[in-house]
Amino acid sequence: MTADSEMEIKEAFQRAQKGHNNKAKLVASLKSRYNKLEDKTVFHEEFVHYLKYAMIVYTREPAVEHVMEFVAKFAASFQTPPKTEEEQQQEEENEEEEEEEEVDDHPFLSFIFNFLLESHKASSHAVRFRACQLINKLLGSMAENAQIDDDLFDRIHQAMLVRVTDKFPNVRIQAALAMTRLQQPSDPDCPTINAYMLILENDSNAEVRRAVLSCIAMCPRTLPKVLKRTRDIKENVRKLAYQVLAEKVHIKAMTIAQRVSLLQQGLSDTSETVKDMVCSRLLPSWLHRLEGGVIELLHRLDVENCAQTALDTLKAIFKNTPANELLQNTVELDSRKVIPVDSLSCENVLYWRALCEFIKALGDEGEEMLEQVLPDAATYADYLYGYLKAVPVLSEEQRADFNQLELVMTKEFISQQLIHLTGCLETNEEGSRKRVLAVLQEMLALPQTPASLVSLLTEKLLSLVSDDHRRTQIVAEIISDVREPITEDARPVDENMSRRQQVQLAEVKVRILEAKQVLEDCITAQDFSRAAELKDSITNLENNRNQILQDIADTNQPADKEIQTEKNDPETLLRCLTMCAELLKQMNIKTRVGPTISALMSSLVLPSIANAHPAVRNMAVVCLGTCTLHSKELAKTHMVLLLQIAQLDEVKIRLSALRAIVDLLLLFGFQLLSDTAATLTAPPPHSPDRQDEEAPSAEEKRDVTGETAQSALMMLSEFLDSEVSDLRTETAEGLAKLMYTGRISSAKMLSRLVLLWYNPLTEDDTRLRHCLGVFFQLYARESRAHQEVVEESFLPTVRTLMNAPATSPLAEIEIANVVELLVELTRPSGLIKPSTNTEAVCAHDCLAVRMCGEMLRDPTAPEVRLYAKTLGNLELSADETVRKDLLTLLQQIAQVVKDRVCLRALEKMIDQLIDSKEQAELLSANALQPLDVNADEIATEDLSKSAKRAKRGQRKASTAKGGRKPSRKAESSEESDGENVPEAAAVVRPSRRAKAAALEKTKLDLNPLINQEANLS
Repeated sequence: MTADSEMEIKEAFQRAQKGHNNKAKLVASLKSRYNKLEDKTVFHEEFVHYLKYAMIVYTREPAVEHVMEFVAKFAASFQTPPKTEEEQQQEEENEEEEEEEEVDDHPFLSFIFNFLLESHKASSHAVRFRACQLINKLLGSMAENAQIDDDLFDRIHQAMLVRVTDKFPNVRIQAALAMTRLQQPSDPDCPTINAYMLILENDSNAEVRRAVLSCIAMCPRTLPKVLKRTRDIKENVRKLAYQVLAEKVHIKAMTIAQRVSLLQQGLSDTSETVKDMVCSRLLPSWLHRLEGGVIELLHRLDVENCAQTALDTLKAIFKNTPANELLQNTVELDSRKVIPVDSLSCENVLYWRALCEFIKALGDEGEEMLEQVLPDAATYADYLYGYLKAVPVLSEEQRADFNQLELVMTKEFISQQLIHLTGCLETNEEGSRKRVLAVLQEMLALPQTPASLVSLLTEKLLSLVSDDHRRTQIVAEIISDVREPITEDARPVDENMSRRQQVQLAEVKVRILEAKQVLEDCITAQDFSRAAELKDSITNLENNRNQILQDIADTNQPADKEIQTEKNDPETLLRCLTMCAELLKQMNIKTRVGPTISALMSSLVLPSIANAHPAVRNMAVVCLGTCTLHSKELAKTHMVLLLQIAQLDEVKIRLSALRAIVDLLLLFGFQLLSDTAATLTAPPPHSPDRQDEEAPSAEEKRDVTGETAQSALMMLSEFLDSEVSDLRTETAEGLAKLMYTGRISSAKMLSRLVLLWYNPLTEDDTRLRHCLGVFFQLYARESRAHQEVVEESFLPTVRTLMNAPATSPLAEIEIANVVELLVELTRPSGLIKPSTNTEAVCAHDCLAVRMCGEMLRDPTAPEVRLYAKTLGNLELSADETVRKDLLTLLQQIAQVVKDRVCLRALEKMIDQLIDSKEQAELLSANALQPLDVNADEIATEDLSKSAKRAKRGQRKASTAKGGRKPSRKAESSEESDGENVPEAAAVVRPSRRAKAAALEKTKLDLNPLINQEANLS
């Protein structure tokens, strides 16, 4: 090749490093030179020669990136341009001729691909990275309908499948991006898609997962994997997953469960950026594909079973909708501003409720809009009353019909939403509030009101009344009307008795007529004595006749009597207990238990605890537990009953009792148990002298308190071993609350919770794992005292795991992970509010002493190696006494331990302590003798020596957030370094000119390397 052509290639690479140069002109100029050459081989070799200078640079230098872009454009310029439709038709006509005249890819393009495919196996990670990056850029620069040789396709495919498993994340990223156009979604066994799915599941680097998400083709196989990334641990991955779903996946391609889960997780995500992605990209995308119909979107969700998710979705849509457009797409209302009863559906009534609640939350700004979509309180109360009365009550036979049952369930759901809407009504006026209150009271008293609406109706009723005393009176009256309704006693008419009375009446009338006839005859005959007797007889007969007539009248028209009959059927009891429970929940915790509540407890709640129906018993336990929160005396009385129920009844009822017990202990403390025990074991009253003799001492009272609390903790500890997951989870949550609030301070119990969290048997118990995971972080970071409890639980936890039999699930736990967790929890820098007491002992100091004691106790134990490695991860205090004692212990251990790994770890720790000691002494010497120059020089030399030793053996102190160890030197460029870079300290921001000058100094320039090579040659 001539010198001119060499200079042109070299000059092209030099100019390509500058961002302001027009790469299209460089490509055209170099391509013109290439086309004039007859022998292309030398050009190829020279081009690759200069390319290698850029390929050995791993960092994302601007000059190198510009060169990569130039090479990709130059190579892609040799690709055959895509053919037009006419040329394709002509190809089909002359197919046979073209098969004979078929040509391969351009020589330069083939050469550069061959070079890159050979380079991808290089030992240098920089070369592998640049080779994959260039392949990615080459394939991306090709036309949309470009074609390559099958053999080249297979070679690229195989090479990139190898590189997606590379050690360096950036190499994996470029390899994954390079395979974007090699996917075949229609092929069920496509190796590229299989590799992508494997990366999404298993790759530890978040940027690699993001790269795959950005380029994976959507198909039925890949959709579940992408949906799973919406629950990724990294915020950026979750955000990109929602973006990909919004752009590439139609809402109809997902099942109802997937849509609901997607919205539920996205709208409740801890990251605001992820929430914003769901609200600003995913929901508008779905609405656009459904032609903007919000009601249509609700039809695509299961609103009856996920009402809260649907409400959150509507709220997010309303937030992004201008105020003037909120009322444009509203539901159709009639002249009364309500939805006609015939048009009510689950979707439109939920939309109506969400819209009214959203406008109500706007405050004064939404008053006018609310008046347009909601009627006045009295009109709405009548509307609600009419719909609720029309909800049918199914018999047992009708419940067997699924269609009728589904219809009733739909009506109950609509009723619930209509009841919720009462919270948006304007009830400041007395008349409107009374009307709504009357309707709610009447609906609660009606026996045909569905049981599923009782709790909600009671809640809305109580929200209209602010005084607790009046609340109690209203609910007590409703319970009385429901349980003891007033009925009329209408006895049936006895026909036989009526017939006999008629016969008697006829006989008496005949006798009266006969007596009157005889009386007239006697008067005519002037037999007055006989006439007087007959007159008395007639009077008696008439009295008898009147009595019979009265009896007949009483029999034919019986008087209806009003009587009260107590109903004890399960449905009635459950309805009454539900109202009572809601009342107790709404009452202020400081409100004392009055006579009305006491009467309800004695007549309704306590008898229902012995009821045969489980649902009634459960609600009675809920009422009892809630009521005892208002009275410590009541809690003392019924604490034993709750403890018995928690151990003996059905699972659901035991859970309710357990929640009640935990709430009582949180409110009153474990002193409540000792008071209960003292009340139960109190001796009968004696004479004053005898009472003084038998009065328990303070120590005996403390013993009773400790024994009672210990027995309660033993019961809770047994529940942690229960086979019932719900009981186990509820107990763990209760213990976590008690420990966090300071009611319990037990290292043994904390050890149990840590073992339960790591136990493989609880792997599927998501709620338990989540609860304990949050608790450990909050508890340990709260105070130094809590960290001391964690430190005390360290050795018992490790011993339990080390001594676990092979058949135990605890044997599967990785002990190193548990130790790392406990070390992180006790890290002093992890405290939310670091202690101001400098004399307090550091938890890691105590932990180090404990581990040293264990190592000295048995230097040959298998856990000694674990302890030795853990010592290097501790944040020791600056207390010289502690460090001196620890150094002595470590030196003693080093003399008795024989394991090499342990000895190396111990030597590093000893060197670290010695170096810190020497540095402290030198610094103190400098402070005492600041004017002695020679001493300063000696100290500087000693410090440099110490620094060298520290480099060799000292471990860096952890500065990462949350107390984690700093990562090693970043092994990848900016795409994957986001999670490895520690937070930088706050510095003064330099001026723009200073930054520009610093940037120029740090820029990499390939020209000196190229010129040096040219001079050598």
